[in-house]
Amino acid sequence: MNRVRVLVVDDSALMRKLIPQMLEGDPSIEVVGTAMDGTFCLKKIEELKPNVITLDLQMPGMNGIDTLKEIMRRQPLPVIVVSSHSTEGASVTLKALGLGAFDFVTKPQDASTHMAETAQELIAKIKAAASGRIVRPGILQAALARPEKISLSKSPPPPSKLVAIGISTGGPQALEFLLAQLPPDFPGAIAVVQHMPEGFTEMFARRLDEVCSLGVKEAQSGDLLQAGRVLICPGSRHMKVKRMARGDVVVLNDDPRVNGHRPSVDVLFRSVAEEYGSQAVAALMTGMGDDGAEGLGAVKKAGGMTIAQSEESCVVFGMPKAAIERGYATRVVALDVLSATLQALCRRNEGRGTNGSGGKAVGAGL
Repeated sequence: MNRVRVLVVDDSALMRKLIPQMLEGDPSIEVVGTAMDGTFCLKKIEELKPNVITLDLQMPGMNGIDTLKEIMRRQPLPVIVVSSHSTEGASVTLKALGLGAFDFVTKPQDASTHMAETAQELIAKIKAAASGRIVRPGILQAALARPEKISLSKSPPPPSKLVAIGISTGGPQALEFLLAQLPPDFPGAIAVVQHMPEGFTEMFARRLDEVCSLGVKEAQSGDLLQAGRVLICPGSRHMKVKRMARGDVVVLNDDPRVNGHRPSVDVLFRSVAEEYGSQAVAALMTGMGDDGAEGLGAVKKAGGMTIAQSEESCVVFGMPKAAIERGYATRVVALDVLSATLQALCRRNEGRGTNGSGGKAVGAGL
């Protein structure tokens, strides 16, 4: 089996030494070269023919964003951003994901204690990038409808259904595409777990809020699950839902990681199954690993509708594939029709339809 050829691009001499050290322990990865800025990066891509690039965004000369644009213009390659753990770093990283970057890892704030954890994450993402699907920048955005928000009543009606979404690699672009297609009078409430570290989710929620007619915010404990509202789980927290007399709310906690993740999709989905039963719609979208698969099974067992994103529309067909293989997905739906599917399922007085929770997975037909 051919080794994954990696080019490391960073203006820091220390990071150009540390990143290859992180990767050298995996025999399936070969660091074929390093570059100190974007200009050298583009030259070395021609010379070394890497499969995957790790890219620092804050570099002198040709910075990471300009380098990424040029890579995507010339011959798109999977790019993993190596980001600083800061507000500025989060902002430019989200911009890079919108331009076609495959995923990102954050630089360890304390190299002595977090190096092994960062190395494990980077190795997993490099392997996924080598076999994943590149979404060219603009393909998803070109289809976005961006209607203006409308002012909703101060006391919106209770949501018709709760839509719980679990998503990871490829998620920022896919969520932006999906949520921007939902109308402002969407009758369901939406709760999202996107695998993303602390400090990134607040800015991600604000970005989504700008391009969607729905209201989008980073969740806080006690936030109401309202029709037409999207709550994004904060990085490094778990999110559950709770039905209460004053209204349905989300509750955050700092329990240990589940499936290696905090936030974990399984934590949200199991809570949704317990609290909402047949009034739940759970969708497992693009991402690495299998987080959310068992939780999707719990929603199905409780009588809710379960959806997995189709392979051809995923950047990484990991999480949905795990759920489909275990028989937990009632429907397999492509990204471009997922909005219509959710609208149909969440209409007021909408029945379960012919594809009940006990059926086999079916295609995206409505």
